[in-house]
Order: sequence, then structure tokens, then C-alpha cells
Amino acid sequence: MEDNYQIFGIRAVIEAIQSGKTIDKVFIQKGLQGNLFQQLNTLLKQNEIGSSYVPVEKLNRLTKNNHQGVVANISPIEFYDLDTLVTQTLESDVTPLFLLLDQLSDVRNFGAIIRTAECCGVNGVIIQRKGSASVTADTVKTSAGAVFRIPICKVDHIKDAVFHMQASGIQVVAATEKTENVIYDVDLTTPTAIVMGSEDIGIAPSVLKAADQKAKLPLLGEIGSLNVSVACGVFLYETLRQRMA
Repeated sequence: MEDNYQIFGIRAVIEAIQSGKTIDKVFIQKGLQGNLFQQLNTLLKQNEIGSSYVPVEKLNRLTKNNHQGVVANISPIEFYDLDTLVTQTLESDVTPLFLLLDQLSDVRNFGAIIRTAECCGVNGVIIQRKGSASVTADTVKTSAGAVFRIPICKVDHIKDAVFHMQASGIQVVAATEKTENVIYDVDLTTPTAIVMGSEDIGIAPSVLKAADQKAKLPLLGEIGSLNVSVACGVFLYETLRQRMA
């Protein structure tokens, strides 16, 4: 069965995939077995749909309906192809600005970031296929509808997007406290992709190592970090400040 941006029940999710619905993510009860589950699992792999195995309590929080061990999020948007988006942006008359989100998991942070990105003229937001926040009703609401106005791409790994940006002549700047460089000393007037990390562990070491530059925000208080959506906003508006100057 279907409820807004959510489908629950194994057979309903299977039918949704087979009918061509854009499934953002599937949550599966740990230990689930049976022929229908095997059929679902095969479809998920064939269609490269992200999934997570979770306790039944998580599914019960997601829906009060009889979920039969499976709940899927229907994406309210169609995702863009990264190569096509980058090519189109480079051929336009704008200086490219992309945002790479490395396994950001909170849907409200995701929505807030998308809203700021749209306001700052970001050309596209790139997320990882697995381990990233879904585009849910909460994302749509928090973004104030910006999810419908900015291209969003999915990649197997954020590092793939990093290499793609670099091969396209776009510098990759990682937001991290593990550097002495502050964002105000980085030249953001050239084609740029900014990488923001997850709420708990930040940017993955392999992604951090691949970035062209690392930059941090100065923090004068006793708390060691900012909310990721707030930090992202500062990075994007510093980019705008430099480009408008």
C-alpha cells in the first residue's frame, strides 16, 4: 500500500519497483526471509536501489500500518545523471558550483541544505546512493520546495563524484576542522565543488584525502562544531561573496 511518499508491504514495494516508480530507499527488517523477500532483494540490486536492514522498532516508527517487514520511501523527484549535469553546467555561462554531501543522514538537515543551495545558485547537489538521507516529505517541507528546483544526483560513492569533478576542471574543497586553512583564504571564484560531511563523523578519510583543498570555519566558542546545514550555509555564502566582489 501507499501513503504519500511511503510504500509498505513486501508485495507493494515489489510492484512499485516493477511499475517504474522512483524508489529512494528501502528499509528492511533484520532477519527477513522467504521467497518474496528474495524477489525484492533481487529487484533492489538490479535497479541499484539503496536499502538498509533495521530493527522492527524502526519500521514501526516509520509507519503504523502492517509493513510486513518492509517500508520504502518514494522519491518525489527524478534524480539527474551526474555526467549530463556537469557537462550542461560547463557549457553554460555560469561558474560551476556543486555541493557534495558525504552520507548526510538527517532529512531535515538535508532539506535545509537544499534550500540554502537553491538560494545560492548551486548547480547541483550530489549524494551517495547508500547511507544518505532520503528525499522525504520532511525534506520537501524543510527545503521549502527547493528540492523541485535544484538538480540532485546519486552516485555509488562520493569519491566517484570527487574524481568526476576534478577530471572536469572543477576544484573540490572539503569542509573539515582537520586543517589549518580557513574558508576565507580559499579562492572560490573558480569552478568549485564543496564537500560537506555527515553529522557524526564528518567527511570519510578517503574522500578527504582526494579533495584538492581543505577548509574550516573559525570557531571562537567552546563548542567544537556547527550544525552541518549552518556550516554549509556559511561556505556557500562565502562563495557568493567572493564571486559577487
